[in-house]
Amino acid sequence: MADLGRMLLVLGVALMVIGGIVILLGRPGLPLGRLPGDVVYRGKNTTFYFPLASCILISVVLSVVLFLIGRLKR
Repeated sequence: MADLGRMLLVLGVALMVIGGIVILLGRPGLPLGRLPGDVVYRGKNTTFYFPLASCILISVVLSVVLFLIGRLKR
């Protein structure tokens, strides 16, 4: 049970760090959510928003970071 607690604690801290990074990048630097390729449809009474390009960019960056961390641990 102690291992589960440690894993949840580490996961929570990692989510907080990732959230802080996303907030900092969204302000002055990288316009996450407003990149070309993000789908926004504004209808009469509805708005549909899907950040496709932002999701792809975040996925690529996280893949490279996790790959580098894996290579460094060897």
